[in-house]
Parts: sequence; C-alpha cells; structure tokens
Amino acid sequence: MTLATVNLQGILARGVAIISLTGLPLASSMAQSPNAFGVPTEKISNPAANVVAAPGSRGQGWLGQGRSEVIARHGMVATSDPIAAQAGLEILRNGGNAIDAAVAAAAVLDVTSQNDTGIAGDLFALVWSAQDKKLYALNSAGWAPAGWTPEYFKETLGVERVPGNGVNAATVPGAISGYDALLNRFGTMGFEETFARAVQVADEGWGQAERRHQDISSVVEKLRGDADSAATFLNDGEVPLLYSIIRNPQLADALRLIQEQGRDAFYKGPIADAIVAKMQADGGVMTHADLAEFESEWIEPISTNYHGYDVFQLPPPGQGFAALEMLNILEVCAPVHDVDLSALGPSNPNYWHFLVEAKKLAYSDLQAYNGDPLFSDIPVDRLLSKSYAATLCDRIDMDVATEPSITGGLDGGTIYLTTADRWGNMVSLIHSIFSVYGSGATIPPYGMMLHNRGVAFSLEEGHPNEVAPRKRPFHSIIAGFVLHNDEPLMTFGNMGGSVQPETHAQHMVNVIDNGMNVQMTTDAARFTHSQNSNTLSLEDNLYSLVGRALEAKGHNVRSVNGGRVGGYQGILFSKDSTLPEPVFGQQSIDQDHPVNGVYRAGSDHRKDGQAVGW
Repeated sequence: MTLATVNLQGILARGVAIISLTGLPLASSMAQSPNAFGVPTEKISNPAANVVAAPGSRGQGWLGQGRSEVIARHGMVATSDPIAAQAGLEILRNGGNAIDAAVAAAAVLDVTSQNDTGIAGDLFALVWSAQDKKLYALNSAGWAPAGWTPEYFKETLGVERVPGNGVNAATVPGAISGYDALLNRFGTMGFEETFARAVQVADEGWGQAERRHQDISSVVEKLRGDADSAATFLNDGEVPLLYSIIRNPQLADALRLIQEQGRDAFYKGPIADAIVAKMQADGGVMTHADLAEFESEWIEPISTNYHGYDVFQLPPPGQGFAALEMLNILEVCAPVHDVDLSALGPSNPNYWHFLVEAKKLAYSDLQAYNGDPLFSDIPVDRLLSKSYAATLCDRIDMDVATEPSITGGLDGGTIYLTTADRWGNMVSLIHSIFSVYGSGATIPPYGMMLHNRGVAFSLEEGHPNEVAPRKRPFHSIIAGFVLHNDEPLMTFGNMGGSVQPETHAQHMVNVIDNGMNVQMTTDAARFTHSQNSNTLSLEDNLYSLVGRALEAKGHNVRSVNGGRVGGYQGILFSKDSTLPEPVFGQQSIDQDHPVNGVYRAGSDHRKDGQAVGW
C-alpha cells in the first residue's frame, strides 16, 4: 500500500469530498441519509415514514402475505408486542398452561402498552378447557360507582354526556379481578410467577416502538393535562423519542403488591386507597366499597353456526352479538340476492357491498339493544336466530348503498392476545383501557392509567345503556372462538373499538368462504364502516381495487391506512386423530409431550407484535 493510497483512505474516512483526476467526485464514506439505519433525529422523528419504496413479495402462496404462519406443537402465543409474546411462551416452556401464559403476556402488555391497556382496565376471555372439553366465558368488565346516576352527571357535574377524560370517565377496573378468576379456575401458577416478567420489564425498561410512539404523540396534550400522567409518561412534558428506553418503576411496585397480596391489594388494599384518593382529589365519587364489592362473572358464551362452523362470542354488554348477526345475514341473505361470496371473492365490488350492507343492519340492532343484561332485557336469542336474519334480507339492495337505520358507536383501542398449550387448552383474551391512554388520569404512586369505559354510557332516559349505579357500560371489546364438531378449531380477535364485530365477520368470511390461512386473513385488506357518518373506509390497496365501483353504488368511500382497521391475532388447531389424547398433569411436562396435532398462528403486521411457538 502506497503512502498516497493511505492518505486518500484517511481523507475518505473523515468524510471529505474528493475530486478524482477525471473531474468527477469520488464516493464519500459518509452515509447519504441523515437517518442511517432508521435512527431518528430531532428533525425526523420516524425516518421510515419518509422512505418511498415498493414492498417485496413472497416466493410461494399468496404473494401479498407479509409473513408465514408460525407452526408449533408444544405451545403458541400471539400478541401485539413481541416482549409480551415471549413472556407467555416462557411460561409455557416452564410447564405453565395456556391460562398462565395468557395472564403473563397480558401483564407485560399492561406495562409496555398503556396506550391501549393496563391493570386499571377491563378484560373479557373465552377459555377452552381441554380436560372439561368445554368453552367458558369470563366477563370482567367493571361496574359504575354507586354514585353514578344521570342526575350526578347532569346536575352535579353540569354535563350532557359522560366525560371521556378524567376520573369521572372511569368505572371500577376489572382486569386484576379477571386475572385472578382465570388463574384460580384454570391456572397452575399464581401472580408471583405470571407477573414476574412484567415486573422486570417495568423496572429495567423497554424500547419505544413505532405504533406506541405514534399513539403517545397523538395525545400529548391529554397527558400534560394530568400532572401524574405527565410525570409517568412524558420526559419533561415531551414525548419520549422513538426507540428510547421507557421505564415505569412505580407500576412495578403495584405489580409486586399484587404478587404479594393477590387481588385484594388492588380492590381492598393500598392500590384501592390510591385509586380512591385520586378520585376524591379530582372530583370523582368512586368509593372503597365500589372497589371491594366488585367480582368478575363467569357467563355462557353466545354463538351461531356459519356454513358448518360454530362461531362463539361473549354476550352483552360486549358487542359480540353484532358479529354473529352479521354472519347470519351473510349466510341467510346470500341466496336471496343470488350472491356467492366464495365465487365473487374479495376483488369484486359486489362482495364488499354485500358485507357492508349486512354490517349496517347488524350494527343498527347493536346500537338499539346493547347494554348490561343485568339491567336491560336484550333479545339476544331472537337477534341471533336465522329466521330473524331472513326478515332483514329485503333491506339490502345490491345496487344501492343504504343509510344505517340507527347510528352510534365510539372509537377506541385495546389489546387482543391468544394462547394455546401442549394439553389443548386455548385462550382468547381481550383487555383494554378504551381510548388511547384511557381517561388520561394516572394513579399515583403506581404509574397506572385509568380506563375511560364510562364514556360509553348514555344519559338518555330509558336507553338500554343509560348510566346507573353498579351497572356495566356498553363494551366494545370482544374475543372470538370457533368450534367444529364440538372440537376447538380457532381462536381469533381484532383490536380496534367499534371495528371489532365487522372485522370478526370479515375474518370468518376470509377463512371459511375464501379459504385463507390464519396469517393471510390479516394480511388481506379490510374495510371499516362508520355507523355515525355512514362513511366507508377501505385500506389503500382495496380502495384502488374497488373504491370507484362502490362509490357508483352510493357509498361515501375514503382511502385509509391500516391504522383504521385494528389488529388481529389468531391460532388454529389442526388435530391429528391418530395421536393419543393429552395426558393431564406433571407427566406431560416431565416428558415434554407435544399436543395431539399442530398449532398454526398469525399476527397482524399493522401492530408491533408476533406469534411465537415451540
């Protein structure tokens, strides 16, 4: 190597521009992008958003599928956060079952994803017990404080509707009671084991992912409005940088209390004291009795049969019956209108028109009837009958878009996760604080965000969802499950507030009518329709394909990105009848038995998560 060469390389290494003997500039060693490796700067907080590139495609199957299904036999976890998914998998590998794993994964999400969920939120679950060969349903939606009446809001607070922010938006949080109910009835571990990873993550910190960074940026003023929230979630009043390390040691303290004292720490102990103190300081009326007397409720799931498959949902106050009614309409009314969804396929405008019109009908009944069944007479059996669906067919015009007969609905966020284990137990769980960062009110000194489920109550006299003491509000969060011939087949869910029933129905059409696998169903484009504005939102590529044709039918159509259609997770179980039934107990753990079949799982690319198994 000559001296001249060494000097040239040294100059290049310092990033100095060099002109060659030909008069053309030589390549610089400096990166051409100011955001090499996607590292954010003060001026560009999310570099990936500024890159224009064509997406790649797969080499097999549907080329638009973003990733392969995850396939495993010992256990599976799918969540919207990789750290949470790994926490659940860790429990499975250590001998825990699907219920233990679901609680462990959810607890980590309570730490990393308080934009969507938290221990001061609510929870619902469907649990398949392989030993009982039965599907169970859990409602752990908190009730209204005893002081909540229409008069309290109208006269004492002087408002015309239940607030969306602050302590008067929060009902009693049901999540911890729900975890306790799940572990006590079906788990093999307690809070000490299932909360261990969540405590560690809260103490040590985690990296700020793209979607959560976007969410907190969208509500920074809301967080600044509550001193405790600003101190917990912001850095000197500003949004933490993308990819920066986030910690919440105060939340770790709360989780440790629950490890040590169980659910009583939350509903009767120091955490309850903190909740009541925050309420009183900010003008709320929730009392110690409201917290101490709350219990989760085991209930019967509801279902319909769609083309030979039994699709299950949670009953009211959740909105799951709308998904089932929509499926009934699609099945019963298709021959009336000479529609074959499988033959049309998702590239045909008539396919989407039929789905959207069915959705409008189902959601009109949802808005008309849904509420707490302990307070309102909700005709679920009639609404889910095939004969009732038949009465709605003439309200669909395949050439013209209609107006919804009843409007309503609120947008919100949530987390959905699903787990399965070596014995064949499967869990479909949904958990939420509703709006992005819930009520915006944080409970000190425990770093937890209160949900704002109370906003779903009505102050209208006689409304099925009219607010009342110890009543549970209309709930958007739902979990799905599919049985075939009385055997477990699939868990599924789709986060995203009011989009959930319509997306549940779309996933069932995808897998049953279109033959999509459990990953493809979420990688395919979706629609969401607003019952309030009668606006039809299509993901960008779907809008390009059928948007104009749907506009010609009278739909008010807009193009949106994937942030509008929520996020899905799902696990499919393919049983092998030649294999022996699982052995329940320690023997399966000691000998590391796999399940008598194969699990296949999918996770939505629109979120930050993954499906994992082994």
